[in-house]
Amino acid sequence: MLLMLREVTKAFGSLQVLDRLTLSVNEREAVGVIGPNGAGKTTALNVMAGRLRPDRGAVVFDGRDITAMSAHARCRAGIALTHQIPHPFEAMTVFENVLVGATYGAGRSERDAYAACFSALEASGLDGKSNARAGALTLLERKRLELARALATGPRVLLLDEIAGGLSEPEVQALVRVVAQIRDQGIAVVWIEHIVHVLVQVVERLVALDAGRVIADGDPSDVMRDAAVVDAYLGGAVA
Repeated sequence: MLLMLREVTKAFGSLQVLDRLTLSVNEREAVGVIGPNGAGKTTALNVMAGRLRPDRGAVVFDGRDITAMSAHARCRAGIALTHQIPHPFEAMTVFENVLVGATYGAGRSERDAYAACFSALEASGLDGKSNARAGALTLLERKRLELARALATGPRVLLLDEIAGGLSEPEVQALVRVVAQIRDQGIAVVWIEHIVHVLVQVVERLVALDAGRVIADGDPSDVMRDAAVVDAYLGGAVA
């Protein structure tokens, strides 16, 4: 087990978002996380990344309790997070954006940072856009930039929050190929996505959440047929 939420509870005021949630990912494993709106998916990812502190429970990474560790320290330890809506430094070039991840995110030396940037840009399909201004990128290119910045930190696990959102089907398939290549490099992936047919092209395991709890966990085809998952999405079985 590489990364785990163990009996994690999180509330915002009177709203209970995570309810004793236990969710794990193994080394080199690709896990998809699905669930209806309000299921707690993004909150779970933010707790993993250190952007939110759980009210109760623990976050464990590589056998170590990191519940009190900051998001910055977790990034340097090997946990990288991408965002649903990309927010690049628009006045900077693509390369400069990725360099921020390699230097400030990972704390690399200048020589190592440059090498990491070139590798991340190639892996994300942006090597031909290194000198372009980030503010001039298309939405797909901005999503690729999110991936490149995360990869430049040298992650052991990559957390993806609905990275396919807002893209056309051909653009989604282009992004799927990139994520599949990242998985094939041995980087563990935890991917939240509403577009389930996208997830099942990449992940080997699917976890379904509802009301902050796991309601199904296993082979993607089995999870999608699970009665509790059908009920959570559709309010009951379809005749």
